[in-house]
Amino acid sequence: MDFASFQSEAFGDLQRLVDALYLGRNEVNRLDVVVQAELQDLDRDLIEIVDLLPPGRYSRQRLCDQLNSALAAHGWGGTYGTVE
Repeated sequence: MDFASFQSEAFGDLQRLVDALYLGRNEVNRLDVVVQAELQDLDRDLIEIVDLLPPGRYSRQRLCDQLNSALAAHGWGGTYGTVE
């Protein structure tokens, strides 16, 4: 089975979002994530994942944990990739 066939064109977009958010910063807040996701015109499913973030400030690890949990809950890790 070719897992690449399950990957969306948006595969890796969340990783690029996380990388951009943490350039020169150790923490971001939820609003930073939401605004940057919209500016990058992320896929609708990925916007849904970002919108699930609870309010607060996020270290990179905490944000990745939250996003990966939401991706796993939707079964979308293989489709969109996970973040680190």
